[in-house]
Amino acid sequence: MEVTGQLGALQDTSAAPWLRFDSKWLIIGLVVAIVAWLALIPLAFLIWQSFMTPETATAPARFTWNNFRQAYASAEALPLLFNSIQFAAGTAVFALVVGTFLAWVNERTNTPLKSLFFVMSIVPLVIPGILFTVSWIMLASPKIGLFNLVLRNLFGIEGPIFDIYSMAGMIWVDGLHYSPIAFLLVTAAFRSMDPSLEESALMSGASIPQIAWRVTLRLAWPAIAAAFLILFVRAIESFEVPALLGLPVGIQVFTSSIYEAIHRYPSNIGLASAYAITLLLITSVGIYLQSRLSSQGSKYSTVTGKGFRPRVVDIGRWRYVTAAIFILYVLFVVVLPFLILVWSSLQKYYSVPTMAALKTVSLDAYRTVLSYPGFSTAVFNSLMLALGSATIVMLLTSVVCWIVVRTKLPGRWMLDNLASLPMVFPGLVLGLSIMITYLTLGVGVYGTIWILVIAYATKFLPYGMRYNTTSMVQIHRELEESAAMSGASWAVTFRRILLPLLKPGLLAGWIYVVIVSIRELSSSILLYSPGSEVMSILIWEFWQNGQYVELSAFGVMLIVALFIFVMLAQAAGKRFGVSER
Repeated sequence: MEVTGQLGALQDTSAAPWLRFDSKWLIIGLVVAIVAWLALIPLAFLIWQSFMTPETATAPARFTWNNFRQAYASAEALPLLFNSIQFAAGTAVFALVVGTFLAWVNERTNTPLKSLFFVMSIVPLVIPGILFTVSWIMLASPKIGLFNLVLRNLFGIEGPIFDIYSMAGMIWVDGLHYSPIAFLLVTAAFRSMDPSLEESALMSGASIPQIAWRVTLRLAWPAIAAAFLILFVRAIESFEVPALLGLPVGIQVFTSSIYEAIHRYPSNIGLASAYAITLLLITSVGIYLQSRLSSQGSKYSTVTGKGFRPRVVDIGRWRYVTAAIFILYVLFVVVLPFLILVWSSLQKYYSVPTMAALKTVSLDAYRTVLSYPGFSTAVFNSLMLALGSATIVMLLTSVVCWIVVRTKLPGRWMLDNLASLPMVFPGLVLGLSIMITYLTLGVGVYGTIWILVIAYATKFLPYGMRYNTTSMVQIHRELEESAAMSGASWAVTFRRILLPLLKPGLLAGWIYVVIVSIRELSSSILLYSPGSEVMSILIWEFWQNGQYVELSAFGVMLIVALFIFVMLAQAAGKRFGVSER
């Protein structure tokens, strides 16, 4: 982009009378009001509702402590808290151990197939959580699970070998699904680490396991601890796994208890709000500790101005073992879950893979899905919500980031915190708080597609902040100053100078928000209504109705579509980056 040409155009247009009006303060005030509304109002209504009795035809709502007494003074309170902490901590530890080991192998050893594995590790992030969970039910269910049936036939073992409907099964599925996040987080730390200390340990006679345990992992401690806290927060707000694997056998955690409190008859929103407050406090503490840990990461710094290139360790014949572990991991996380969905989608009624079942392969499930009454509506709603919420989030946060990074306005740090506040809201809690807010206000939003737009825009505000802040700090102030000296208003400067320069970050953040919006279930499940269903809700309804082959067919189409979108977006991003340079 030719900045001088832009500035000349700005100077030519600045003479227009309407451009002399500086709309900066109007836009700033509007953006601050929107962010404050999205972040604070639902929180206030959630807290208020947790202290209120439900309004009935004969009695108005009134203040009470009964919601908290019912939630935490009953016999189920301690098991609920224990299950939630056990599930979240177990998932975080399992995902972190798997991800850290794979990151060390990928970055620090001469294991073959590393580049292919790195690409394959991104694929699970595209698969919606509900589809990943359903695929593992088909693989490890006590009655219909493929693994159990194969082992039973091979070894004549009676009874299930694997029981996915257990706490261990919940941790296994959620841990596998989140392990790519741990892998990517720890990989970044290993990749930027100066290997001189490891080389010194090797020259001192230390073995490779000793170096990994006593040097590499200790230097990467801040990244590992931060990854654990992120995984813990993600796990404790998880809804799909507790709902599909825990509820059928009576294993309750906070998210499933919130869902049941709302969907029981009569609905107990006050009790759900009391559960939500505790879940909100736990996630807030986790995110606070993670931010404090990140701010103290300089104590473990090894990257300096001195150039270095991380070196790999020759692990000899063990490299074939680690390559086999890579293949086994990809098999469990990508190949088997996807193939079992493909197999199920080709059956008229779900059955395990056998030669007899192979003769009944059919595309009827795909035809049923494509002609399903709510299919086109769900696809259209999901696309509009994803594209709309991504655009709103990235444009809104671009202005917020300008205020935070570029100005010296008092209280701008508070605006940054407000825009990041939805990060502490688990999806189900956010959906509950927004539901309470707009049911109470009665502004005509509840029951329409617009309440989902509000929910998605609120939930993904923090992601837009991260992408836009990174890009904003890289733009020098002199470009804005030159535009101002040429007579351009702030609005014109922002539109014609800053937004074009922010495009790489805007595009990357927009793509990410589109993907996570299409996958979103936990907040949508409390806010959708007939006519506003999205694709994740359609998958949920297929599961509730026992339409497993239709669910599988729809899941296969969704995964393939998301994967193609990611590949096209990545190619477009690379081409865009080249043109920018």
